[in-house]
Amino acid sequence: MNTYDVVIVGAGFSGLAMLNRVRESGLSARVIEAGSNVGGTWFWNRYPGARTDSECYYYCLSFNKELVAEWTWSERYPGQPEMQRYLEFVADRADLRKDITFSTRVTAMEYRDEGWDVSLDSGEQLRSRYVATGLGFLTDPHVPDFPGLDTFAGDLHLTCRWPAEGVDLRGKRVGVIGTGATGVQAIPVIAQEAAEVVVFQRTPNYVVPAQNRPMDPDEIADLKARHYEILAKARAHSFAMPFDAGHGAAMAVDEDERQRIFSDGWARGGFRFLFETFDDLILDPAANEAAAEFIRSRIREIVHDPATAELLSPRGYPYSGKRPPAGHDYYEAYNRDNVRLVDVSAKGAPIQEITPTGLRTADASYELDVLVLATGFDAVTGALTAIDIRGRDGITLKEKWQDGPLTFLGTTTAGFPNLFMITGPLSPFANLPVCIEKNVEWIGAALDHAAGRVVEATEEAEQDWARQTREAVEPTLLTEGEGVHTWFLGANIPGKARGVNVWFGGANNYFRICDENADQGFPGLTLR
Repeated sequence: MNTYDVVIVGAGFSGLAMLNRVRESGLSARVIEAGSNVGGTWFWNRYPGARTDSECYYYCLSFNKELVAEWTWSERYPGQPEMQRYLEFVADRADLRKDITFSTRVTAMEYRDEGWDVSLDSGEQLRSRYVATGLGFLTDPHVPDFPGLDTFAGDLHLTCRWPAEGVDLRGKRVGVIGTGATGVQAIPVIAQEAAEVVVFQRTPNYVVPAQNRPMDPDEIADLKARHYEILAKARAHSFAMPFDAGHGAAMAVDEDERQRIFSDGWARGGFRFLFETFDDLILDPAANEAAAEFIRSRIREIVHDPATAELLSPRGYPYSGKRPPAGHDYYEAYNRDNVRLVDVSAKGAPIQEITPTGLRTADASYELDVLVLATGFDAVTGALTAIDIRGRDGITLKEKWQDGPLTFLGTTTAGFPNLFMITGPLSPFANLPVCIEKNVEWIGAALDHAAGRVVEATEEAEQDWARQTREAVEPTLLTEGEGVHTWFLGANIPGKARGVNVWFGGANNYFRICDENADQGFPGLTLR
């Protein structure tokens, strides 16, 4: 049995950064990756139109100055192929591949004798003092239990498991189920190739255009020169993005000024509309409704058919109550002659079954050659509970979290000694590469502090963190997304415990709390 100081699960952003960090401490490590290459979410999510929703110059790793100096981005929002090339570059430039085992899944982990027995689907077992998981928020696919799904005779594809060789959609009748962040990206690109696209929408989304464009060489040079200044600004932002503050309270200015600021935010694109317009959009219902109505007005301007525009217009839940996507000609796609929108909400015609030749709703049947499921993920906890992880006394992580996840700082959980989670449950939902590197920094420091000893969160510490997480979201409008199945609250998975799964108290505040915890000698952790 091979023995290591640290086994790391996953070779995306998190796993690569963690491997680099434990090497700096002189620890032996092995990364186990299910895919055949590095990349994590960017390896698996190859669907048409897949790209970042955060801008390239802060959606990247910073642990090595050479990574910053030697990589040049081509677009403001890189597509999946470029993101995959970037993470391959990181692995090669930092010489990480030699410690990664590819095409292998961790099936089980059991805590025993002050360490972990890690079982792989190859039949091999590893022994490790510590384990760090880098599984991501959005990893474990959610496939709704549609009656008849297994009878469909056409091609069936999950967006998050899109074939590497691609899918030929020319001349095909394609049905797309789902209009979350993935569907919003995929639908316009699929529509350019397919003969016919039928979009089945349960809940319309607030989509702001990303305003993508090529990166200018002079701009790239300036961003590289200022990278660590930009990183510091991102770490000081509530969502870990290097944005300027908004214009105060939305209702403190007159209507003309409010519309001007919203228009400017729309032109800036993406998350800048949420964060650089006004500071109270997720706090004040009137401010939020003003932003929501501005987006609805833009939908009406863009989409030619009034009935389709109305179906695409979100109502009954606040802007950001669901994770707001960035669009790339999303609304414009519905002006194409080959794209139809079908309302499958409870107020419309819900999906009744998948048939061998297509899909049947409550009031119509649709003949399809290809069915694309953009139906989301068992977010935050799903990838962790999918592994048989057993802590002290044989209790599984799934059993412990059956009423909702409990962690200390989103990184450790009582009863599971020597187990660390990079951006685990109750860690910030924000710009993830920045959050990942701060988590890796804290975990690395905790490992150095432990110096080979058993380290474990106390129950008191994780209960206190759960309380702080609940209190952090209370002043916001984000909990109003439960009725529209937001994964923030676990509300997209039937039977899953409802509750806040991520920290909404500000990434900047979270980073400060982690820094203070490390400076104080890691209170909340026990060593033995």
